[in-house]
Amino acid sequence: MALSPFLVLATSDGNGHADASPRGDAPGFVAVLDDKTLLIPDRRGNNRVDTFGNIIASPGIGLIFLVPGINETLRVNGRAEISQDAELLTPLAVQNVAPIIGLKIHVEETYFHCGKALMRSKLWNPAAQVERNSFPTLGRIIAEQTVAIAVEEAEKTMEEGYRTRLY
Repeated sequence: MALSPFLVLATSDGNGHADASPRGDAPGFVAVLDDKTLLIPDRRGNNRVDTFGNIIASPGIGLIFLVPGINETLRVNGRAEISQDAELLTPLAVQNVAPIIGLKIHVEETYFHCGKALMRSKLWNPAAQVERNSFPTLGRIIAEQTVAIAVEEAEKTMEEGYRTRLY
C-alpha cells in the first residue's frame, strides 16, 4: 500500500447495483491506522458521491491496489464507514488542504492477486499506450453528448479543473 498511488474501490447500493471508482494520489495516500483499519481520504472528483451513498446502504467494500510497474495487485475486502474525524483526516492534508471526509475501512481479508491480467493487458508497457490524440477528450465527449456547451468551452473548463482543482 505504501507504494501504491492508485486503487479501484468497489461498492454496491442497497439493491446490489455495483459501482467501481478510481482513487489516486501520491504513493501511500491510504493511511494504515492499525492492522485491520485503513483510511482513504476523499479528494475532489466528479462530485457524483456514488460511493458514499452505497456505503450508507451497504457497507461492503472491495479495493484493488496497483503499483506502477508491478503486475501483482493487492486486494482488500471489508466493511466501510464514512468518517469526518478531523483528528484522523488532518494528517492526510495535501497542499494544505485537509480532506473533510474519508472512508474508514475495517479489513476482513487481504491477499495478493497474480499478475496475469496485467501481463496480458501490457498495462505497464509504454509501447502499448494509446496516443492521447486517438481518443476524444472528456470535454469533447460531454459537449457532444449534452449539446449544452461548446466543445472549446468544455475542453477549456476540463483543462482548468485538472490544473487548479486537484485538491
